[in-house]
Amino acid sequence: MTFLLPGQPVLVRTTAIGPGLYLKHGQLRASLAGTLAGDPPAIHRQRPHPPAPNALVLGTVTRLSPLQAVVAISVVDGIPLPPGEEFTGVIRTQDIRATEKDKVKIADCFRGGDVVKGLVISLGDARSYYITTARNDLGVVFATSEAGATMEPVSWQEMRCPRTGRIEKRKCAKPDSL
Repeated sequence: MTFLLPGQPVLVRTTAIGPGLYLKHGQLRASLAGTLAGDPPAIHRQRPHPPAPNALVLGTVTRLSPLQAVVAISVVDGIPLPPGEEFTGVIRTQDIRATEKDKVKIADCFRGGDVVKGLVISLGDARSYYITTARNDLGVVFATSEAGATMEPVSWQEMRCPRTGRIEKRKCAKPDSL
């Protein structure tokens, strides 16, 4: 199943079209974000849902303290949440990595504005979800350096600014391509 965005061409030959599709200049296009299925073809919307335990989330670090990083969750299981409807997540020092938990310093793992990929551990308290980055594929996926450039991962705990060459500490997520 392919995920389609509004306006994207649909490569299906048919005379009948279902909901979520339209014809423009003889080409079938999607009018909704979702997956294509059925006969006649139709777009089935994937609605966002709140995070649940074991849900994969993406979010932006909004606040740091010595004991935890606060994250604004904007994507749950690959489905973006509507603007303004973010959830709050907390990454505690003991949930950052699986080994040497007592040596972890939040400031060496995250900075404000970093985009973090994490896994929901539990529902936490009434205001937030507990998130872990204690796997190789979890951690910072996007960071901006002090010079304003997009940083690239060098190792699992360092990122480099391509503009200045300066190295900053982060808990990096292993890229999907490796």
